[in-house]
Amino acid sequence: ADIAQRYRISKYPTLKLFRNGMMMKREYRGQRSVTAIADYIRQQKSNPIREVQDLEEISALDRSRRNIVGYFEQKDSDNYRTFERVANILHDDCVFLSAFGDISKAERFSGDNVIYKPPGENAPDMVYLGSLTNFDLIYAWTQDKCVPLVREITFENGEELTEEGLPFLILFHMKDDLESLEKFQQEVARQLISEKGTINFLHADCDKFRHPLLHIQKTPADCPVIAIDSFRHMYVFPDFSDLSVPGKLKQFVLDLHSGKLHREFHHGPDPTDVAPGQPIQDLASSPPESSFQKLAPSEHRYTLLREKDEL
Repeated sequence: ADIAQRYRISKYPTLKLFRNGMMMKREYRGQRSVTAIADYIRQQKSNPIREVQDLEEISALDRSRRNIVGYFEQKDSDNYRTFERVANILHDDCVFLSAFGDISKAERFSGDNVIYKPPGENAPDMVYLGSLTNFDLIYAWTQDKCVPLVREITFENGEELTEEGLPFLILFHMKDDLESLEKFQQEVARQLISEKGTINFLHADCDKFRHPLLHIQKTPADCPVIAIDSFRHMYVFPDFSDLSVPGKLKQFVLDLHSGKLHREFHHGPDPTDVAPGQPIQDLASSPPESSFQKLAPSEHRYTLLREKDEL
């Protein structure tokens, strides 16, 4: 039971990958067959870093992806070995590239160098300024760049996100509505960075996730819509236009943690929120049930550990 708790094991069989003593966040979810598992291991053993032979390859990068580029004097160096360790852990989240010797010389005017190229053709590069042999520093910097604060939820990664065990704060938006997504990302970063460990910040395609929208009596025509899924119920942020009101989004999340959202859905406004002299009404209501709990591991696929001593 202690091992299950330490490594967040909630079902079995569970297959997790460790690199350099660190557990990867993505567990194996493929077929439980010799061929599938062997293919997965071969894939994990492959080099996560693409070596470029000409700096023109860097200018032709796919800028819809997150790219980390390392420029090194030589491959047989502590700097590159640290970079390689980081790439082994985060290669699912970023594209890693490297250049060596004369090819990288133009980018090494002050020594070996690591650069982050964010998504977007005109997005400015960001340079890592710490020690290249300090694994903890460069890993923290790279993780911050490769794993966005607001992640997209899809049917492919829904189970994985659900298993993290944190409620969802979700922006439902049309795929081409990047303006609303940018506003949401800005306000999450501005108001909710301190809540990063208590709730998952996500965005979802309104067309793909029509069913959860129906649960909260919305359609794609109502998007953008912000909602919290607590894995028990779904709660709707009253008005998207209030997103930029200072503290409004943070209060919405704090009301989830305090239980206020749950109370008010069942019993109406808290007494402290009612104007003096106004009668307090107990409004019996029930918030919509969670939609995303259905993305959790299926009981038909796994044995769930309902008791701590089941192991």
